[in-house]
Amino acid sequence: MPLHPFVIKMMDAARAANRPALSGGSPQQARDLVASGRSGLGAGPEVGNVSDFKIPMRSGSVPARLYRSQNAEHGLTVYFHGGGWVCGTLDDYDILARNLVHYSDCAVLMVDYRLAPEFAFPAGLEDAEDAITWAAKELETLMGKRLPLAVGGDSAGGNLATAALNSLRGKVDCALQLLLYPVTDANTERSSYIDFGEGLPLTRSDMQWFFGHYAPKALWADPRISPLQHPSLAGSPPAWIATAEYDVLRDEGEDYARRLKEAGVHVELRRVEGLAHGFARLSNHVEQVAELLQEAGAALKGYCDARAKK
Repeated sequence: MPLHPFVIKMMDAARAANRPALSGGSPQQARDLVASGRSGLGAGPEVGNVSDFKIPMRSGSVPARLYRSQNAEHGLTVYFHGGGWVCGTLDDYDILARNLVHYSDCAVLMVDYRLAPEFAFPAGLEDAEDAITWAAKELETLMGKRLPLAVGGDSAGGNLATAALNSLRGKVDCALQLLLYPVTDANTERSSYIDFGEGLPLTRSDMQWFFGHYAPKALWADPRISPLQHPSLAGSPPAWIATAEYDVLRDEGEDYARRLKEAGVHVELRRVEGLAHGFARLSNHVEQVAELLQEAGAALKGYCDARAKK
């Protein structure tokens, strides 16, 4: 399918404004670029309640934001935002959190994990592990009753989600891992990297820059950074994975789905045609995204309901 007209419009506007690539400056400049696009996303749907607090970690604590549904809740999703381990704030991903709550009737706990390069690997992963462990332990306190737990993330947040779940396998009961165009491998020679590595919202150079800030190159193949390299994925939680047709990360996300299936894990995989990396925050502009998030929300609700019956 051709690239969606809205994505083309976004890229044309960025070129007209001489907007640099994410990897074209310092980490702070990349963060500012992400933040500058926030107002153009529009607002997310109303939810029941939003509260900010801090989650205790082995490193101290990190901020988090809990989004509650207006309706009876089916579970709690611990969610890690994207941004290449370098960018992204709770405010940048507010629209996505609200949509997930709206479509799933599950609460969403968005975690403001520590960012590289100030806090390089394994800081972000440790925060993800600790947040999931804490949420599982405090579920009844957070939600008022015992409900199923799900874990999700997009891009680098999807990487942290699945890497953390791999390390916590057998320790935390997770109803579903919801992964939107996740980073699962540091190999930038895949076909999707070659085919879509330039001229799109996320480039091959951007990803190499992000990896370089996150960890020394000698560690990139570590399964805690490249979950696709994990020797065994047997026993992983069920997965719902969405990839984008025009995305350097497409192939590794789909390869991860294949590896999970081969390990006997139930997987639902969606390739979103015509869209590029980062589409999940475009629900106000692209009907296809709203429909995909509605499907993701239904998956969260369904898997949590199934887990609650066990």
